[in-house]
Amino acid sequence: MTRNWELKECDQEFFQKELSTFVPDRIFDAHAHLYKTAHWGRPGGTMQGPAVVTFEEYQRHMKWLTPRSQTEGLFFGTGFSDDRFKDSNEFVAGEVANQRNSRGEMVVSPRMDPEEMRQEVKRLGFSGIKVYHLFVQDERTWDADISKFLIEEHVRIANEEGWTITLHMVKQRAMAEKANQERILEYCRKYSDIKLILAHAARGFNPYHTVEGIHHLKGLQNVWCDTSAVTEAGGFEAIVETLGHERLLWGSDFPVSHGRGRCIAIGDHFLWLGEETLDWKTAAAYGPIEPILLGLESLRSLKLATQRLKLSDSQTEDIFSNNARRMLDINT
Repeated sequence: MTRNWELKECDQEFFQKELSTFVPDRIFDAHAHLYKTAHWGRPGGTMQGPAVVTFEEYQRHMKWLTPRSQTEGLFFGTGFSDDRFKDSNEFVAGEVANQRNSRGEMVVSPRMDPEEMRQEVKRLGFSGIKVYHLFVQDERTWDADISKFLIEEHVRIANEEGWTITLHMVKQRAMAEKANQERILEYCRKYSDIKLILAHAARGFNPYHTVEGIHHLKGLQNVWCDTSAVTEAGGFEAIVETLGHERLLWGSDFPVSHGRGRCIAIGDHFLWLGEETLDWKTAAAYGPIEPILLGLESLRSLKLATQRLKLSDSQTEDIFSNNARRMLDINT
C-alpha cells in the first residue's frame, strides 16, 4: 500500500463526521513501528515516508488519525531480517527509553540464542518480543507454522520473564487454521505467564477466519488481540463476544495506517485495495472515489463493532487504552 504521507481535506472531514465523538482523549497504540527506512531492507511504498520515524515523528503523524488525543504505545522496529533486526532494535530502544508511559518489544529472529535474547531484552529495556514470518527460511513464509518463527525456547524465556509476545500468524485461513489453533493453545497452556498478543484481530483481515476460529481460545487468560490495520468489524465483534472486551487492544500498525484504502474479504481470502491497486478515479461507474487513510477506515470499523455490541463509553476507553495499560502494568 502506497504511503503518500499526505493529509487531505477528505481525511479531516471524515474524522469530524465519523470519529470525533468516538475516539477518546487518551489512547494507547498497542501496535506501531518506529524505524529508519534502511531498516526495512526492501524498496517500495514504505520508503516514501520520512527517512527517520522517531517517537516525535510518530506523534506528529498520529494527529492525522486522532487529532485531539494524547497517544502512547507499544513500539517495535521493522528489521525483519537477520542482518537488520539488531540495528532496528537499538533504534527503537533509544526512542522509547525516555517515554515513561510507552513500552517497546524486541524484534527477534528464531535463530537467536534464547539466553542472548533474554539479556538483550533486559539490556534494551523492552517489555517483550515481536516475531515475524519473514525470518523463516527455505519455504514460502506465508504458509509457515507458528513454531518456525516463534520457537518454543523463546516462549519459555518469555514465560519466565512475564513478557509480551506480538504474533502475526500466517497461513491462508489464519485463526481458522487448525495448526494455528493448536500451536497457540499449546504455548498458552504450557506457558501461562506469557502475554500473547495476536496481531490484526488474530489476522482477521478476512473477518470470517477470526469468527470461525476464535472460540478455540475461549477461557485462555494470557491472550489478547489488537485491532491494527483491520478494516472490517466482524473480527472485532467475535473477539469481544468470545474473549471479552478486556482482551481487545487498539493498534494503528503505523505506518500502514497512513496508506490509503482498505482491506476487504473476498471469498476465503482478503485483498488490499490501495492507491496502486486500481485507478480510483475510474474504478466506479458512478464517479471517482477518494480513498481515505487506512487508519481512519480501521477506526470506523472499530466504532461499528462497539455500536453493534452496545459497548459503554468506559468499555470503549478500555479498548483504546486501559486494557493495554493493565496488561503492561502501566499505572498512570
